[in-house]
Formats: sequence, C-alpha cells, structure tokens
Amino acid sequence: MAIEIKAPAFPESVADGEVAVWHKAEGDSVTRDELLVEIETDKVVMEVVAPESGVLKKIAAGEGQTIMSEALLAVLEPGAVAAATGNAPSSADHNSTGTAASGEVAMGPAARALVEEKGLDATAITGSGKGGRITKEDVQAHLSREGDPAAPLSTPASAPTQAEAAAFKGLPSAPEGPSSERVEKRVPMTRMRARIAERLLDATQQTAMLTTFNEVNMAPLMALRKQYQDQFEKTHNGTRLGFMGFFVKACCEALKRFPEVNASIDGNDVVYHGYQDIGVAVSTDDGLVVPVLRDADFMSIADVEAAIRDLGLKARDKKLTIEEMTGGTFTVSNGGVFGSLLSTPILNPPQTGILGMHAIQERPVAVDGQVVIQPMMYLALSYDHRLIDGKTAVQFLVAVKGLIEDPARILLQL
Repeated sequence: MAIEIKAPAFPESVADGEVAVWHKAEGDSVTRDELLVEIETDKVVMEVVAPESGVLKKIAAGEGQTIMSEALLAVLEPGAVAAATGNAPSSADHNSTGTAASGEVAMGPAARALVEEKGLDATAITGSGKGGRITKEDVQAHLSREGDPAAPLSTPASAPTQAEAAAFKGLPSAPEGPSSERVEKRVPMTRMRARIAERLLDATQQTAMLTTFNEVNMAPLMALRKQYQDQFEKTHNGTRLGFMGFFVKACCEALKRFPEVNASIDGNDVVYHGYQDIGVAVSTDDGLVVPVLRDADFMSIADVEAAIRDLGLKARDKKLTIEEMTGGTFTVSNGGVFGSLLSTPILNPPQTGILGMHAIQERPVAVDGQVVIQPMMYLALSYDHRLIDGKTAVQFLVAVKGLIEDPARILLQL
C-alpha cells in the first residue's frame, strides 16, 4: 500500500514553507530514513526522510513550490524496486541516467536529452551538481573541451573565468582588455533571507530603538580564563571556557535587577517574563539565526558554553529545530569574533533589548591615576525606548560591566 509523505507540522509562528531541494527523483529507490527533500521555512530548513524503503512513485510538490503545514509532498511505494535500465528507460531512469550505454549516472532531464542528442558517454562527463549529478552546463562544457563546433561557447561551471570568479565574489576583476566581460548575477532571495530582511526592517520602523554604549576592561576576566582554562576543559568533558558564558550569566543577573529589559510589548500590554531565555546570535551561510538558551539563569557557565557550542554546530549543519529558534526574552550578539570594534545591534522583536559584544583591543586607559595599556571591549545595548527609559538602559549596561570586570560577583550574585 502506497505511503503518503507529508510536510512536517509547522508551529503557529510559521505560516508556510518552500520546497528547497529534492534529493530524489520520481522512480528512484530509497531506503528507510534516507533524506528525500529539504523544506525551507522563515526560520529553519527542515529535512524530510523516507519512512520506509521502496520507490518514490510520485512527487506532488516540486522545488520552489510553497506548501502549508502537513501538505502532501510525495507518494512512496514501500518494498518496491526501481525498474532496471533497458531499451526503453522508465521515468525514474529519465531523471537519474543518461542512456543505457551511459550506466547509472545521475543527471537532470535537460542534460540527459543533450547527452542522447550528441551520443555522448555520460561516464566521461564530470558532474558539478549535488552528489556529482551532471547538469546541462556540464555537458556543454564537455562538448567545448572535445571541440564540438555546435557546442555553446560556455565556460565549465567548475572552472569559472577570472572575471566571473571576481565578479561573483563582489571583487573588481583584473582588466583583460576590450573583450573582458562585466558579469552580473541575479538570484532570488531565499525564504530565510527574505524573512530576515523583513524582520530587521520591521524592527527599525516599528520600535523606538536607541543604543547606549560603555566599555569594559577585560583584563580580570582574561586572567581568570587563562588560570582555569585547562582545568575547566578537563573537568567539563572538553567544553572550552570562553567569554560568552560569563556575558550570558552577567546578563541574567542584570535582567533580574532591571525586569523592564527582560520584558516585551504585546499591543498595549507589557509582558514581564519571570525567566531568562537568552537568544545567542549565530552567523550561518544562509544568514543570521538566533537559537535560544532556555532558563539560562539556572545554567552554569559550563552548561552555557556547551549549549552555545552545540547550537552553533546545529546552525552550521542546518539542524536547528523550530523550538530552538522561537521565544527568547533577551539577545546577546558577538560581532567581535569578526573583528567589529563598534556597532549598533538591531532588536529582535518582540524583545526590547539586545547586547552587542565587540572585539577586544588593547588601548591606553587611566587606572588609579596612571595611564596603562589594558584589553578593552566596547559594549552596546540597543533597547526599545517605548518601554525602557534611558536611565534604566544605562544602569543595566553598567551592571553588566561591573559583573564582567569582577567575575566573582557573578558567582556570588552581588
């Protein structure tokens, strides 16, 4: 009996999704738990795997199609085996092979048609697609290398020209004379990038956002980290002692003293949260994501560091779940890892505060009447002035500064 493969159930905060990539074609054999398709939502990329081994009989939602929660994606025939390639290739073979003489070589329909038209051996063509899949451009590049006069004068996808490579990277290309090409590439925004752009624009237009700054002397914290780093790593199963754990715990303590910074606005109401769920901004290839540390005020510094490491790996591998991305009462963003010296972080609505950390830089400061060189970091607190007064914002940032410059106060809750 055929099995209907449906999209995951989206939470209320996600209206719909988009079919990003099919890893299997109609007629392909699949094994249990094998990745079939990726669904891109506003927040994360969700993977759908095969519930049973069999043959993918029908794809109901193609790439680029917008789907709703639990929409039908495909139909799977369990226990079946894909038809073998013969004189008359099946629909599965059309998607996965070129000709009978080509062997089991994965290629797209356009590439297969061109291979058949030119009578090529598909096994001699190097594929640049996902999993070595041969694209039409790969076939055209192969024809160009073989000297086919009918082949388009295109450059292999795996070896772009100097001008193209520089243009796609956003860098000026070296002059190549009057015949040099000025290459442009227009691609649609991914759903996640479009949603990020929308939310950032909303944050600047629908909040009274203001930023206050301070600087913190990192010398005491750096000395503490240097003294206990090796012992900390051995004790906590390889978890490294970084600065984020201290800053998250310092923010939790400061949020308890200034509950307005931990609150959110819902219409004409102010919602005060009796817990600290701290969002940690993580940069990925697809854009900025903010996974959340639940009940961070009850976590130890080791727990915070381990959780941040795990969430960062999940974000890199696109394994974050919707639950790990939703909620949060306050956000910490560390632009210093990229070398940022000073910035104004943008709020993550409906939160009313976000702390921006920056690069540590040695510079002269006055200490006890003497000019000394100290490792200093600028801190920035962006806040929603509709709810948080300037006095409260400044006092919150001063509290974080004091806790970082005297880390023992974090443990003693002073």
